[in-house]
Amino acid sequence: MSADKQNDAKFSAMDENKENSPDGGLGLEILQIIKESQQQHGLRHGDYQRYRGYCSRRLRRLRKTLGFKMGNRHKFIGKKITVEMLSDSRYLLLVLMEAERAWSYAMQLKQEANTEPRKRFHLLARLRKAAKHSEKLEKLCESPRVDAKTKLEAQAYTAYLSGMVEFEMQEWKRAMEAFNKCKTIYEKLASAFTEEMAALYRQRVDEISPNIRYCAYNIGDQNAINDLMQMRLTGGGGGMMAEKLEALITQARTKQAATMSEVEWRGRSVPVKIDKARIFLLGLADNEAAIAQASNEETKEHLYETLLAECRDTIQAVKEELKSEAKQRERGSDGDTGKVSNLHYLTYIKLCTLVKRNESMAHTLQAKLKEPEADENKRGPRPQDLIRLYDIVLQSLAELSTLQGLEDDHTFQKEVSLKTLVYKAYRCFFIAQSYVLVKKWSEALVLYERVLKYAKEVQSKAKSLNNSLKDLPDVQELIAEVNAEKYSLQAAAILDTDETAEVPSQQQVKDNTVRAPNLPPGPALVGSSQPSAVPPDFQPIPCKPLFFDSL
Repeated sequence: MSADKQNDAKFSAMDENKENSPDGGLGLEILQIIKESQQQHGLRHGDYQRYRGYCSRRLRRLRKTLGFKMGNRHKFIGKKITVEMLSDSRYLLLVLMEAERAWSYAMQLKQEANTEPRKRFHLLARLRKAAKHSEKLEKLCESPRVDAKTKLEAQAYTAYLSGMVEFEMQEWKRAMEAFNKCKTIYEKLASAFTEEMAALYRQRVDEISPNIRYCAYNIGDQNAINDLMQMRLTGGGGGMMAEKLEALITQARTKQAATMSEVEWRGRSVPVKIDKARIFLLGLADNEAAIAQASNEETKEHLYETLLAECRDTIQAVKEELKSEAKQRERGSDGDTGKVSNLHYLTYIKLCTLVKRNESMAHTLQAKLKEPEADENKRGPRPQDLIRLYDIVLQSLAELSTLQGLEDDHTFQKEVSLKTLVYKAYRCFFIAQSYVLVKKWSEALVLYERVLKYAKEVQSKAKSLNNSLKDLPDVQELIAEVNAEKYSLQAAAILDTDETAEVPSQQQVKDNTVRAPNLPPGPALVGSSQPSAVPPDFQPIPCKPLFFDSL
């Protein structure tokens, strides 16, 4: 409750600042208030029930503060906020919280409706209630006492909730009109205010865009499907909209999959017998194109993760089909070998994607490793991180070389062998780098020699496989870097040896040739240049006498 009261004080101060604005009108930062409240009270984790509870507590406190109670504990007396009562912007906040409470309850019911379809009727009722409260807020903001910015925000908020109602009722045209109105208002507001507020308005526009494209597709705009697929791949349309996008794209690919019967895999035809495999293979080219066009490494990593997740799901579906066929085979019916080859092909795609994903991550880490550390307290990338990535790459390549159906493909085996040598060289290089950090010079030097050995093998074998080196890191750059590192290592080892020579060794201490630093000289050595013995020699001393009890 203490956090809620702090927010009350914060919003009250915000409202007072607005009341004292130059134009003398009441103001309410509608979008900022609801966004901050949502992030602080559950919506960061999708907990709509918690946010709904917060809205109820907030309403109770506002009514108590304003003296606007609905009767007493014995009797309910309904009251309406009128324009004449607008002496304080908290009356507007009261209506806003009522709308937010109804909306959060609707979103909670939407989550529960996945398993209990009857709750969808209650969901629509609560959404309509939220839209009704937002319309009431818009009418109150039409008063001359309210400033222009609050009026526009109220209109945009009403359009958003109205669009949500029409969207759930699948009235695509009216929903699209409402969302477009909301988008237009927020874009105008973003161009008129500070950068901080503009970022908040643009964020809302980005949230609305998938809904607009989805409505356009359902109205009949076939070009919208490409935009939706791109938004899904880049992480747009999060939350519940993502489920609708997933269903829509799967539906579109299912229609195309009906005509797909086989694919080409390294010069051989593989029949595609399972619908889920067809849908995945149809989207594979789009996914790879999106990865190639990714604007930054973070987006590329997200796309790789999405592709790998789809591939794993498809492989699981094929395995379940094979299990059911195995049971049929036991009953006497023949199995289909085409589905087995589907599994091998999908496994090949998964392993190749893993190699590409880890190579992309390694490339990003290498660039960060060369950059100077901006913050010493913050842990930056280390050579050990790259070693782990190259271990995964080598493991994937080992699985590829033993993949059933490719044992007799000599060209493929040579390509995998060449790639293995390249990644072994890079792995060995970063192991050497990790030894350099702990000043193990001899071990690092031996490993650098091993890197050069691997690199020379790659150069000798690459003459017959020039096409295989296109997607691989440049070995020549690695050789130049290793040679430079070797000279640096030798210099560092010599400097380290000179420094350790100045420090007395343990053997010198044992030979009694070093003087203890804080011990006074003995009487025999006063005025003598001979050092005292460390530790001192043993001297005989009288034994402690033994006493026996007399009998």
